[in-house]
Amino acid sequence: MDDVRADTALRGTWAKGPLKPLRHAQYRWLAASMVLELTSAGAWLVAIVWLIIEHGGGPTQLSAVTTGSAVGLLATALLGGVTADRVPQRRILLSTTVARLVVIAIVGTLAFSGTVSIPALAVAAVVIGAAEGFYFPAYSALLPALVHDDDLLAANGLEGFLRPTLLQAAGPALAGVVVATTSPAAALAMTFALEVLVLLPLLALRPVPLSRDLDAEPSSAWADIKGGLGYMVRTPWFLATLLFACLLVLMVIGPLEVLVPFVIKDEAGGGPTDHALVLAAFGIGGAIAALVAGATRLPRRYLTIMVGLWGLSCVPMLAVGFSESVVVIAAAMFVVGALFEWPTVIWGTLLQRRVPREMLGRASSLDFFVSLLLMPVSMAVAGPLSELIGLQATFVLVAVVPVVAAPVAILAARMPRDEIAHPLRSETTDT
Repeated sequence: MDDVRADTALRGTWAKGPLKPLRHAQYRWLAASMVLELTSAGAWLVAIVWLIIEHGGGPTQLSAVTTGSAVGLLATALLGGVTADRVPQRRILLSTTVARLVVIAIVGTLAFSGTVSIPALAVAAVVIGAAEGFYFPAYSALLPALVHDDDLLAANGLEGFLRPTLLQAAGPALAGVVVATTSPAAALAMTFALEVLVLLPLLALRPVPLSRDLDAEPSSAWADIKGGLGYMVRTPWFLATLLFACLLVLMVIGPLEVLVPFVIKDEAGGGPTDHALVLAAFGIGGAIAALVAGATRLPRRYLTIMVGLWGLSCVPMLAVGFSESVVVIAAAMFVVGALFEWPTVIWGTLLQRRVPREMLGRASSLDFFVSLLLMPVSMAVAGPLSELIGLQATFVLVAVVPVVAAPVAILAARMPRDEIAHPLRSETTDT
């Protein structure tokens, strides 16, 4: 943390609460790049959808492109963690930004020339997804080197607020306006310009040395992956949380993505605007909770509260499955988003405080990989399961199973004992 302590901090009174990390000049550059990157990513998603539609594509073609992104992400997630522990993270962030720039430039050129094809977009999506697999572990591993330990919770809360605000709202809104007034190709040009801007704060960010001495600890990439897996297996709180996260993703993502639109349409008599309202309520709930979580202290029982809140986050899904009111469904999804995002902020801070610094990239990539592993399964199973047992029964399962599984995970990993033995309210980093 020497680099952090030597950093020039802002003295203004505004840098308090969730804005505390912005006292550090190095973090301000990282945050600026994140803001631009999230906006660009949101714009890319909308531009690609309407580019596919413009060229006569439908749900099948869109699914092929989005699947390409997921494949690229999963293919590089573990390798991205190894790389983040072996290569200066700033260099990785710069490289992934350049890769996205090249891809967006190529797709934009094809769009303007009218020669774009679905296979080309699918390949582009794979590359974009692969770049994300390197970006996230590098960002997570770099953050603790730029701010004080006591500012990590606020930094993760700020990110939790900005991610849905920019990725799901501001970026898509900007692209939507450009598409509506000009064309998807013009939206891609705007996305390219945003990615160019991402480079500027990253170039201004001073290089940060690795926490790991590779000369004193030579190893292969496979050995590093095994080392990360070994740490996961021998660390009960980490393993239990990841297993619970797998179950949570399996139970929630499919119903959220696949079943909620049909509940709105068939049970509540709503349409696309109502669906957008429900999704917005989910995102707003998460954004507000993240900001509040970042402005408060870590709870003393941080492991128990984190897993407990994740379990409780599914209970409002009962209202989604049984309600015939769009307003009630939106209110329930607001609560789901809030209860889901608050412990997510605690989890990000927990990784950065408890995991050894030289292994943080691998731990973050394992978190990323495991969290996404069952997402396609959840989306594939949700529809057939609801047809087999009924829509309401499916939502009962979604609400009940995580609530039952949460205390099992807490007790199996002896989390109450562990969190008392390793308090995170002091400036001492526990490993």
